[in-house]
Amino acid sequence: MPSRANRAPARPGNRQRQQVAAEAARILATEGQRNYGIAKEKAANRLGIRGRGGLPSNSEIEAELKRYQALYGGQAHGHALQRLRRASLEAMKFFRAFRPRLVGPVLEGTADEHSRVTLHVFCETGDEVLMFLQQHGIAFEQEQRRIRWHDGSSRTLELVVVQAGGELFELAVMAGKQWKQPPPDPIAGTAQRRAGPAEVERLIAAAQEN
Repeated sequence: MPSRANRAPARPGNRQRQQVAAEAARILATEGQRNYGIAKEKAANRLGIRGRGGLPSNSEIEAELKRYQALYGGQAHGHALQRLRRASLEAMKFFRAFRPRLVGPVLEGTADEHSRVTLHVFCETGDEVLMFLQQHGIAFEQEQRRIRWHDGSSRTLELVVVQAGGELFELAVMAGKQWKQPPPDPIAGTAQRRAGPAEVERLIAAAQEN
């Protein structure tokens, strides 16, 4: 295998992708932006890059975001992530009747102190989740999100947003058999990774050991 010194220099197009990915990651980490597409456009504009050809994928930006947080986030990022994962574990216990699964930035490790904890909750009808919250006297708000499905069609995902213990929880209601398959990951486009309580416990324990 050639040494790092003997490797061919990166092509200009690759350097451009890396530069845009790194700047987009910095925007996501420091400016409160959550949308990868907007961060990518901002980064390209700041670097004077026109056109969409050769711009990085969302996966490349996510990889740069993880590197940025590892380099500059320090203990504050690690503590925030642990707090959010512990909060997600408590919420999963509370909503255990709905077989909750953790998804998104809190699971992937890119969350910060402003991130929502996103859980997929499973039921026959969305009213079951609303009735459960009402029975426990928990205030909530309802939102909708349009997502592109694996076959290219669009679906409307029902969201229930709850604030508890100083954290904001987003319950994505997987009502009916049509949601049995994980939705596309908004970053990679593949089936979204889901984690149950046991895996979240392992992530928390592993971070404590490091």
